[in-house]
Amino acid sequence: MTKWLWAIAIAGLLTTGCGVSKNKPIYDQRSTQNFHVEEQDLTADSSARNDKMDTEPLASPRSMDSPLVAGTPPTSAQPEAASTALTPKPSPKPSPKKAASHPESSKKPSVPVQKNQGQARISQKKLTLSQLVVKYPDTFKVRGSAQEKKVALTFDDGPDTRFTPKVLDALKASQVKATFFVLGSLANAHPDMIRRIVNEGHVIGNHSYSHANLPKLTVDKFQSQIMSTESVLQGLIGYAPKLIRPPYGAINEEQVRWIADHHYLIVNWNVDSLDWKSLNSDQVLNNIMQQTKPGSIILQHSGGADSQDLSGTVQAIGPLISKLKAAGYTFVTVPELLHVAKGK
Repeated sequence: MTKWLWAIAIAGLLTTGCGVSKNKPIYDQRSTQNFHVEEQDLTADSSARNDKMDTEPLASPRSMDSPLVAGTPPTSAQPEAASTALTPKPSPKPSPKKAASHPESSKKPSVPVQKNQGQARISQKKLTLSQLVVKYPDTFKVRGSAQEKKVALTFDDGPDTRFTPKVLDALKASQVKATFFVLGSLANAHPDMIRRIVNEGHVIGNHSYSHANLPKLTVDKFQSQIMSTESVLQGLIGYAPKLIRPPYGAINEEQVRWIADHHYLIVNWNVDSLDWKSLNSDQVLNNIMQQTKPGSIILQHSGGADSQDLSGTVQAIGPLISKLKAAGYTFVTVPELLHVAKGK
């Protein structure tokens, strides 16, 4: 009997002790499971970020770290992204050292390349006539010295048999010498008129052979326009003119350099009579008087198209000379105004 009681008591104690010890492992297991889940999330997130850095070396730090910077909690989609990032990849990852150097090597050339392209665009930009005058002051002239109250009359597009003789008559009557920029084709057609210009004390300049727009020509054709005219004139007047006036006043930098290399001088103007518009004498006179200053080079014409009427130019010469002389001006040729030789 006693043995049975002891057996029952011992069984009860054993049962109670097992129940107490059983509760603690359940609590500890739950805490351990939660710790491992959090640790796995952090590890996965870290692995995913490292994978992203390895495979996307050009990504900006802000784009990679934006969830951390913003302080936003992980979303339900993040564990899936983490588990995907943990999946082994067949292709080998680049080494961190190589990946780190890649962004620098890809970015460094971009700055100097863009800079060089910008410099190329600047160097290829075409200069205006005003800029060419400033850049080539010894080769490109538009006026004389403002310190001397002298002016030069110039006449373009001759010679012809309609207006050139009348211009010469008006200049002779006023005893003024001028500068004539003539076309090689017309000089060849009217050699006697060229000889008269020179015999009466005027200066001859080269105005191209056929009044071509020089910047639109090839190098060979441009040079031919100048050299062909020079050949005609040298045979008529005994010297190769140093002075060149491009038709329309138009010329480009390459042509200016060629002219400088061959010891010519470009002469444009700073006073335009606009007589090529077939203006009357009063209009021509007013245009010139309003613009003329000491050192001025005055543009007029002694020839032109059949449709042009230069009667206003001829009629304005006498009154113009009288008015400017009364104002204290002296009339000289372009070589005298610029203090250069008339021939090369």
